[in-house]
Amino acid sequence: MKSLTSLYLMVLGVALGVEIAAGAFVAPVIFFPQKYLGEGVLTHFQSGILMTQVFLKTNLVIGFIALYSMIFEVQTTMARKRNDMLSFFLSLGCAIATGLFIFYYTPFIIHAQQLGAEHTTGEAFLRMHKQSELVMKVLMGFQLILFLRRGWLAQR
Repeated sequence: MKSLTSLYLMVLGVALGVEIAAGAFVAPVIFFPQKYLGEGVLTHFQSGILMTQVFLKTNLVIGFIALYSMIFEVQTTMARKRNDMLSFFLSLGCAIATGLFIFYYTPFIIHAQQLGAEHTTGEAFLRMHKQSELVMKVLMGFQLILFLRRGWLAQR
């Protein structure tokens, strides 16, 4: 069980790393290409399309990890091995936040982009985009707490 917990912690760490990389490292480069290439290279709309492609790939990773997390927590709960309801509910929160991001916010953003640049500047789009950022931050918070909790429990 200890090796499965170690694998689980690694997977949670990968999720956090991918999310941080996409949001903190990739997004600023994609949305501000003029810093690196000069003016007039990409419009904000074009940068958004590129960033969407990054998040579509990120969604595959975080979706798999949310599923893996739920399986691990359910299996641990059913086996009564280091059963921890806080970890279970954190994992459930991760699954819900991941589902919202993948199946609600991402399709909305893609649809708006398909309709054209003018549909990505309106109040509804900006509100949904801000909500998607909040959901991602909540997801990362749940994952971080879950990572720390499971790591702490593994040491006991």
